[in-house]
Amino acid sequence: VQLQAFGGGLVQYGGSLRLSCVVSGRTFRTPVMAWFRQAPGKERLFVARITWSTGTGYYSDSVKGRFTISRDKSKNTVDLQMNSPRPDDTAVYYCAAGGVDSIYERHYHYWGQGTLVTVSS
Repeated sequence: VQLQAFGGGLVQYGGSLRLSCVVSGRTFRTPVMAWFRQAPGKERLFVARITWSTGTGYYSDSVKGRFTISRDKSKNTVDLQMNSPRPDDTAVYYCAAGGVDSIYERHYHYWGQGTLVTVSS
């Protein structure tokens, strides 16, 4: 499985930004796709996940109601729509693929390279 994330950049507080992850080689062993993020000097944390087959999403409390995860089966992409971002959303965002519905890194075995999002105040 190969994942390539892109779409990061500088966004203003309260603006919007859309991240995308191109997925190749995904199999039935990786039914769950997720986004994590790592702020400078901090651990990598769960943001959102989606079940590929059903499109059902799940969010961390910190982004619920502001971010939306989606997948496009025809394009093999997983997107993260970031609305009303805040300065504390500044981080490197990673897409990941895993075998179970989880918020923990250890359950995701494939990772993209990360894309930096900076939210200006």
